[in-house]
Amino acid sequence: MNFFENIKTVWLSIMRNKVRSFLTMLGIIIGIMSVIMIMSVGAGAQSLILNQIKSLGSNLVGVLPGKSDEKGPPASAMGIVVTSLKAADVEAIIKDNSSHLVAATGYVRGNDTVTWDGNKIDTNFVGVSSDYPNVEDALLASGRFFSDDEDKSLGRVAIVGSQVAAELFGQNDPIGKDIKIKKTNFTIIGKMKERGTSGFQNQDNQIFVPLNTAQKILLGIDYVSFARFKVDNADNVNSSMERVREILRSRHDISNPDNDDFSVRSMAQGLDAITNVTNALKMFLTAIAAIALAVGGIGIMNIMLAAVQERTREIGLRKAVGAKNKDIIFQFLTESAMITFIGGVIGIILGALISFIVAKVAIYMGYNWDFVVSLSSIIIATLVSIGVGLIFGIIPARRAARLNPIEALRYE
Repeated sequence: MNFFENIKTVWLSIMRNKVRSFLTMLGIIIGIMSVIMIMSVGAGAQSLILNQIKSLGSNLVGVLPGKSDEKGPPASAMGIVVTSLKAADVEAIIKDNSSHLVAATGYVRGNDTVTWDGNKIDTNFVGVSSDYPNVEDALLASGRFFSDDEDKSLGRVAIVGSQVAAELFGQNDPIGKDIKIKKTNFTIIGKMKERGTSGFQNQDNQIFVPLNTAQKILLGIDYVSFARFKVDNADNVNSSMERVREILRSRHDISNPDNDDFSVRSMAQGLDAITNVTNALKMFLTAIAAIALAVGGIGIMNIMLAAVQERTREIGLRKAVGAKNKDIIFQFLTESAMITFIGGVIGIILGALISFIVAKVAIYMGYNWDFVVSLSSIIIATLVSIGVGLIFGIIPARRAARLNPIEALRYE
């Protein structure tokens, strides 16, 4: 029997037992679908994270309180409150003439129910320095940002994000209106242009107030959660980072770098670290999904062993008319490989479809999510599905080939 005749025979056998063939494919379909979906959704999630960081710019240097090694985040990034970084540190760094830094801001955050004229919304307020628009390239839709003098004098002024303005004021112009945050009145002096999500934060659902005002009046703290510095040129990022470390060590009386109570990182370092973490996570999840392939392969082997038992007389008849052992092995391996190939194709289609839906939902929700189903993942999934069929089909095929034709013809 030549190759094409064998394919035709196998196809007829599969179509003769549609339900059994589908149940045999099911494990492979689920396994391949899971692998494709995890690889695609994982790549989309990775793109979301990286796009969020890239949106902040490549010439930014971040300083967080708390010590960390080069491969891990500081404690403050894990939600632990560390109070070692002060607003005065940020001011001292930006005033240094040898650091290539052109703008800087510290950050503190809080949330409250903000009210105006009977309207209420739950939102976040962010204490920042007057340099904030320069650091993050943020633009105003109307009004102005607060000045350095207003920050130092504990000014009760605020700038609202576009979403806050729409939800709290509706069609009314927010400029000049007074809102209440934590029982303190603030006058709106500006409205930000719509920015969307950046740095994992919805920039439009925030209210910006002077840093000192947020610290001393709203939160009652004397530290900043983190700080960002803008470098004049991306080529000067590394030298600026080193200068920032020197200044902070001097201010904090630290002589041994191992005793640093701060962490200085560039956006490029953040990208590399997060890429490594997300790649490792994708591989781990893909390995877990691959377990379904092994389970599907065992199911194929069991079904094919049952098929050998069921088709004993057919095998005996084929051997009686001259079929050799290798012909029987080839037939059953071909059947197993074809079943897993078809299951793999269905799994790829379903996995890609689900990944596409996830991407569309994420984009609809405003996230910068890329839909990624690479050609390499499709090729690998196809080869893996065929490989599973061949590996788990060899035992049933060999058992079929070893049947004695005379005994097989007597089998009832």
